[in-house]
Amino acid sequence: MSIFALGINHQSAPVALRERVAFAESALPQALAAVRALPQVREAVLLSTCNRTELYAVADDDGAAMADWLATHPGSEGRPGSGQDLHAYLYRHRDRDAVRHLFRVSTGLDSLVLGEPQILGQVKQAWTAARGAGALGSQLDRLFQHAFVTAKRVRSETRIGNSPVSVASVAVRLAQDSFTRLEDATVLLIGAGETIELAARHLVRADVKRLLVANRTLAHAQDLASRHGGVALPLEELGRHLSQSDVVFSATASREPVLHRSQVEAALLARRHRPMLLLDLAVPRDIAADVAELRDAYLYTVDDLERSVEDNRRSRREAADAAEAIIELQVARYAESLASGPLNEPLRRLRAHGDAARAEALARARQQLATGRDPEEVMELLAHTLTNRLLHAPTAAVREAAASGNLELAQALERALRQADDTRRDAADPAP
Repeated sequence: MSIFALGINHQSAPVALRERVAFAESALPQALAAVRALPQVREAVLLSTCNRTELYAVADDDGAAMADWLATHPGSEGRPGSGQDLHAYLYRHRDRDAVRHLFRVSTGLDSLVLGEPQILGQVKQAWTAARGAGALGSQLDRLFQHAFVTAKRVRSETRIGNSPVSVASVAVRLAQDSFTRLEDATVLLIGAGETIELAARHLVRADVKRLLVANRTLAHAQDLASRHGGVALPLEELGRHLSQSDVVFSATASREPVLHRSQVEAALLARRHRPMLLLDLAVPRDIAADVAELRDAYLYTVDDLERSVEDNRRSRREAADAAEAIIELQVARYAESLASGPLNEPLRRLRAHGDAARAEALARARQQLATGRDPEEVMELLAHTLTNRLLHAPTAAVREAAASGNLELAQALERALRQADDTRRDAADPAP
């Protein structure tokens, strides 16, 4: 069996293609079930964010069936083009390379904004969803746990997480550098999820004049607005308030655009063609692409932010190099743990045998002490009994190996005894 990682991201495919294989959270159980139904797929985790859709799997084949499934995913229905043309944009990693890729994703080294912290939470959500859907087995579970440990270590041992930057913060910085002053602007936030929450925080710090929050579930909009001094709106009233907005941020989980050209065109007319900045941070996109054709509408998508984050990449490159070194070490350790996997069960049984022998010998010693037997004699008998119990099976195995001409076991035992002698001597030597 092999570990696979395959998918598309902001580096390999434009947003128009990424949105065709973006999975809503509610669609994950059904999608995971479909992947698990593919021939020879044993385990699967599906990660879908605004910048990537990736499938991690344990399978017995070459990964071709999974690539075909992802490239022709039913989510592409209703969107232009055929699913087959996605094959050219898919990247594929196997075994050690797949492990390295997951570790880099989890630590933010593969993100649009280098070192951004939100991706780790999204990876954990994907792992939780796979576990809830029954698609997670022991191998991927162990791999993802190792990824979480690696990400934590990178955060604590490098400066990659200093002054954390997110796509939302980059978008707010873009708004600050635009034609409008946030101190004099009305900003409309569409959505109430994590990205919009982050945008709201950065906008408040930038002293934005007025915040409007529109969401399909009004209670969620009210909750977010109350925490940031904004005004909540039902999504159905978006058109009525759009003309008041100098800047629009949108990040919903909608599968179709929530803001159309006709709405923006009417708003610009009501604004007497004062310009409007629109920042679409969602995948699939929330704002219809043809809005960009309007004369006074300035539309940016997550792909457009690529240029804005280049300075961030340069400032974090030194920390990223240190993070890469940690990841390589963790990849090696994970590979070692896989190599030792076949020994885990025998070692567990050996330790269980030792624990059982100790418990039995200790129980007998306590009974003898309770009857008044001499403690020194009981301790001597305890040591003798425990030694015999622990050495009987290994001794018999070595004798059987010697009788059959198998010298490997005897040589391994010799190495183990030398290590034990060295450890005993080190413990006996007084510290300098």
